[in-house]
Amino acid sequence: MARSSQYPLELRRRAVRMVAEVRPEYDTEWAAMKAVAQKLGIGTTETLRKWVRQDQIDAGTRPGTTTEESAELKRLKKENAELKRANEILKAAASFFAAELDRPHTRS
Repeated sequence: MARSSQYPLELRRRAVRMVAEVRPEYDTEWAAMKAVAQKLGIGTTETLRKWVRQDQIDAGTRPGTTTEESAELKRLKKENAELKRANEILKAAASFFAAELDRPHTRS
């Protein structure tokens, strides 16, 4: 199970907005991210960079898997694993009962 982020969602959204707002004041996007990360106490600039990239993907301005698509894939993989497990149980039960039917029974 994935661990939840140590940063609240509102902080992440605010940080992404701040990067967009202050970007013109810096030579590079990285410099803007670094400044925002320091101001907000975000551990590393790389963390903020990932948030910005994911926001761009979610907004459709950058190619990639959106947050919604990732959540759906995760849900489908979990469901698929559960169905495979149930199928194995049913196969084992079918084999057991088929073997019982093939056994000769004596009636008293």
